[in-house]
Amino acid sequence: MRRRKNTTSGRRSGAALAVAGAATLALALTACGGDGAGGGGTEHGSVSDASGARHKKGGTVLDQPFDKPDLRLTDAHGEKYDLRDETKGKPTLLYFGYTHCPDICPLTMSNIAVAKARLPKDEQRKLRVVFVTTDPKRDTPKQLRTWLRSQDPSFAGLTGDFKKIQAGARSVGVSILPSRKKKNGDIVSTHGSQLLAFSPKDDKAHVVYTEGNTKPGILRRELPKIIEGGNP
Repeated sequence: MRRRKNTTSGRRSGAALAVAGAATLALALTACGGDGAGGGGTEHGSVSDASGARHKKGGTVLDQPFDKPDLRLTDAHGEKYDLRDETKGKPTLLYFGYTHCPDICPLTMSNIAVAKARLPKDEQRKLRVVFVTTDPKRDTPKQLRTWLRSQDPSFAGLTGDFKKIQAGARSVGVSILPSRKKKNGDIVSTHGSQLLAFSPKDDKAHVVYTEGNTKPGILRRELPKIIEGGNP
């Protein structure tokens, strides 16, 4: 059985998050235990306000949009991939995670895949989904390709130098730490669980989804507005 423990990270997003002019939000970490078989534990970030209350379900609009990270990595086919060039002018969802994650990473990507499949075909063609690994030592292009195939073959998977990935994540308010091995053999990857949505109009992230707010129904309702360059 998974054990969860809530702690508060010392890191804060570089921008204030707002829902209808709401207050500043802090980054909280949730630690998830592994399966004891060397598979992988994980620690994820979620967003709550100073009182500990959760915000309404759905995307949170940023007061100060994030620029798209300057990430030049390797994709799941072993080819060079420049995030800014490849997704320029395209509505883009960006998530940092890893394929050995036992819970939130596969759930988040599956939710995106389900929501995307429910969109009209023309909206599906416009949307770009990019998964950047936080565990590049294990997540080779082949591993990413195999894992993403079970989600949606159109999703882009990126791997490469950890420090570059960490810097790119930090630029959009996502905290990432190097993977570490626990005494029981579990490998733990610590990373924020935010899903960022970039507008096709200015290539900036105006909306962020936090853990619990990426259910298919929520994304299906809000993605059409994001795809057209608006906010939910």
